[in-house]
Amino acid sequence: MRYKLTYLCFFLLVNLLTNAQNIRVGAAVRVITPDPLLPVSGGIGVPHPVTEKRGDLFARAMVFEQGNTRFAIVNVDNLGWTSILGNRSRALIKGIAPENVLIGATHTHSAPDAYGFPDMSGKSYADLKYLDWCVTQIADAVNEATSRLQPATLKVAMGEAKGKIAYNYYAPALYDPRCGVIQAIATTGSNMGKPIATLVNYAVHPEVLGNSRGILSPDMIGPMYQKIESTVGGIALFMNGAQGGMVTADTRLEYVKEGQNQKEANTWEECIRIGELLADEAMRIVAAAPVLENPSLYCTSRKISFPIDSEIMRYILKKSPLQFEGGKENQVTTQLNLLNIGPAQILTVPGEALPNVGYYVKRNMNSKMPFLFGLTNDAFGYMLAKVDFNSFKRYEYVSQTSLGEMTAEIYMEQALKLVKESPKPQN
Repeated sequence: MRYKLTYLCFFLLVNLLTNAQNIRVGAAVRVITPDPLLPVSGGIGVPHPVTEKRGDLFARAMVFEQGNTRFAIVNVDNLGWTSILGNRSRALIKGIAPENVLIGATHTHSAPDAYGFPDMSGKSYADLKYLDWCVTQIADAVNEATSRLQPATLKVAMGEAKGKIAYNYYAPALYDPRCGVIQAIATTGSNMGKPIATLVNYAVHPEVLGNSRGILSPDMIGPMYQKIESTVGGIALFMNGAQGGMVTADTRLEYVKEGQNQKEANTWEECIRIGELLADEAMRIVAAAPVLENPSLYCTSRKISFPIDSEIMRYILKKSPLQFEGGKENQVTTQLNLLNIGPAQILTVPGEALPNVGYYVKRNMNSKMPFLFGLTNDAFGYMLAKVDFNSFKRYEYVSQTSLGEMTAEIYMEQALKLVKESPKPQN
């Protein structure tokens, strides 16, 4: 009997090792800088003409695979990237279920209009041919990343990014200083032991330059890419966080009371300083993380709908040449994703959630490493808690450019419901 038990234990161990589902990761990049240069958009209104560029705009893709689970994370250097455009790319992507493709915007304010913002006469200035080209470039990046899947280990970490990177323009200390990092490391081939890709998740408005300086640019995110890639190799990605109202790059030259003629350094040199500092902090945070040989992956999604109460937002969605599709009248539907990557849990946010909304969701997630991918799968303006909506003069603009008072409430309820219904992250 003892020998039978020993043999059974040996058989189970061999079976477990044989059927272990190793992770594979691939990454790829496409340049999406328009040639010739196009006007840039920082939000509602007519785009501003440009005369030069500082850095290229990119679409960057990272694909994960484990067993039958495969998903893609894509960042696009733009103010926002709608599901109208995202779904066109998803239809061109092979080997990944459309609902498993997450497409988020870095939120640079120095890229062409991807919303099709109408002016008061209803005219839009978006270049639709350029946007169609971007759609194919995004799909090509994901398809290439899939073709480059290779065995990998992961390092996952989260810590406070220190230094003069971001602050809240409305209330300086009210922002999330945590920086989450996911790094995939090759385990075979000529690049064995080197990063395949490094993903940085941090909440900040990349608007050092702004849209009125005549410059097309990825803003501070461009130098962040370059610093990571030149230091550790591989491909760098950036997914924004809960940066609404109004977490922005800390370009302050002096510290004065909010609204008292704050002097700022809105230069390319400041983009380099902040971007490289964020890169250094991300690399410092992930450097001490343990290598996870075979962490588990999980991906799920669901549809979520919001009423459109804002007259401004109704006008934009109705008049945009992108032809936003809704279910019921004055309602939009988008995709919410939840990912588990080793010990990290990730939720997507289809807009610019304010920091308190982000903090609330994060502290109710099933992980000590909660990631929020803001402006992902859609970018429907600001998302305020109902108690903040139109409560202060300072929130007048962010309330007007929100879908409505209940947007964040609906999001928080549905996101945390998805958390409860999903498995907890595992190493």
